[in-house]
Amino acid sequence: MNTKRWIAIIVAAVLIMVSIGVSTLSFVFTRDFTSLVDELMEQDGYRQEVVEQGTNKEKIAVLKLDGVIQDTGNVSSLLGGTGYNHQFFMKQLNEIYEDRTVKGVVLSVNTPGGGVVESAEIYDAIRLIQNERDIPVYVSMGSMAASGGYYVSAPADKIFVNPETMTGSIGVIMESVNYAKLAENYGIEFNTIKTGPYKDIMSGSREMTDEERDMLQEMINDSYERFVDIIVDGRNMTEKEVKKVADGRILNGRQAIEAGLADDYGKLQETIDALKTDYELDNPTVFEYKLMDSFSSLMGMKMQALFGGTSEKEMIASILSHYNSPRMMYLYGEY
Repeated sequence: MNTKRWIAIIVAAVLIMVSIGVSTLSFVFTRDFTSLVDELMEQDGYRQEVVEQGTNKEKIAVLKLDGVIQDTGNVSSLLGGTGYNHQFFMKQLNEIYEDRTVKGVVLSVNTPGGGVVESAEIYDAIRLIQNERDIPVYVSMGSMAASGGYYVSAPADKIFVNPETMTGSIGVIMESVNYAKLAENYGIEFNTIKTGPYKDIMSGSREMTDEERDMLQEMINDSYERFVDIIVDGRNMTEKEVKKVADGRILNGRQAIEAGLADDYGKLQETIDALKTDYELDNPTVFEYKLMDSFSSLMGMKMQALFGGTSEKEMIASILSHYNSPRMMYLYGEY
């Protein structure tokens, strides 16, 4: 290969590199990174929906926790997508942690509570946002924010309630059904083969022993003490003050404020406005995360039409998602 050919190849390579460099710089300086973030989120099946338009340099994220806090996988989305979706909720919290434009979070809570593990996951994610990102979190309680609903609310910088809000129910519950006598009346016998005396603890086919009850009570007590510690830390209350109302009782908004479990009255919009004022956010964009339409949500609409309403749909979802084994719950009411 002669010298002229080598020079031509080198010149061509240089021109290609320059062209790539110019294109890259053009992309960097002209790209709308807000839309780029939106595109990336849409690929994951969700997007930001603006509630109040403002500057994109400062944002307030509104998260809605609605329904029983439990990880039911894809059951909720398959049956219409209206129930609580734990995986999606945790994605929202992670997105807030990563998004440097978010300057405040308002958590709208309307739940009777739920699983101890799921509640703890939400609590840990909220504390991470507060401690490592220094983002304030305000809570707006709806008609109910009980048990696990209060557990996830406790670390908030401020908690707002309605006068008729039902909150409290601080404690842990674990239930099973004993149908041994009913089975005996129908001549049903159970053949159980197990490796240890406690392998079938809380089985519905036999009476629970006192020793087993003590073992489970110790577990429940540990979870209860963690719940109390979280309130002591989040609300700056003494353990004595917390345990005065941490006996499973339900409180309305007024009682919660008087007990130190909430700060003031206020609906969702008033909570958002209070956050703006307290942290001098003059013109923030207020947004919510929304799931994108998908095959599963369309399938859910078909199933909802097939079963003719929400009650049947919720019943089927409950059947499909209910765990066979009893588990500890931060929950008000039956599960």
